[in-house]
Amino acid sequence: MTPEAVLFELLDWINAEKGAAVLVSAHELHQWPVEAVAALKSHKLLVRAKPATSVVCPGCEEECVMPVHTRPSQSNNPASFIVCDKRSDINRVPVPPERLTQWRSNIDSICGFVANSLGLRRRNKRSGRTDLWEIGIAIGDKRTQMLCLKADEDLTLVVGTNEVPFAECIAYDDGRYSVNATMIRQLVNASTTADTRYTPSVTRREARKLDTQDMHTSWQKAYRELRKKHPNQPDTWYAMKIENMPISQGRKSATIRRNMKK
Repeated sequence: MTPEAVLFELLDWINAEKGAAVLVSAHELHQWPVEAVAALKSHKLLVRAKPATSVVCPGCEEECVMPVHTRPSQSNNPASFIVCDKRSDINRVPVPPERLTQWRSNIDSICGFVANSLGLRRRNKRSGRTDLWEIGIAIGDKRTQMLCLKADEDLTLVVGTNEVPFAECIAYDDGRYSVNATMIRQLVNASTTADTRYTPSVTRREARKLDTQDMHTSWQKAYRELRKKHPNQPDTWYAMKIENMPISQGRKSATIRRNMKK
């Protein structure tokens, strides 16, 4: 999995939540390349969150999602455990601290990253619309305009009536992510853009929306079929099964789990 693919996956999670915070477990981070995780943290696209209050129980193969109990300790490492009420041969299941570690990201994290990458003064303000976040004033060749981030089928960067998929503006090089400043400048000047590579393509954007919808629909169908054959399994189990199918298209189980029931 490339660093670009990691960021795209995180963007998909955030967009699916329509602005609400996304929590990423340490287990999920371990599935991503180390250099990508380090870059996400350095850009504050991932920040440390409070420990998880529920996790997948490691006590048996059922992998139930259970609440975590933490007993105060005199040391700096309090004891955490799960109380199993599913089986008579299991009672308390210890949970190591690293399984509770999680990281947080949201729309504001993305806006801050864009502003820092482009050297913009961060607005840190919502627009009058519920799906639009102001980032800062972007400078073009002939004018300056507000650059915004929109949460729709895909995250898009918006200037006035012009927009471009955010994923098309991102690059990764030498351990860092960046936003293509030339593309943003051309977006500001979209009415006089000479280079068609930087002109937002409505047709291409609509095609991506349909492809994404078709992929999610196939996950939802597979989820329903798996539930009929294997009832009472946790969502993580169904998502991991779908991850190993061709319809996953390389997406990780965490992404599938967030979209297979909608």
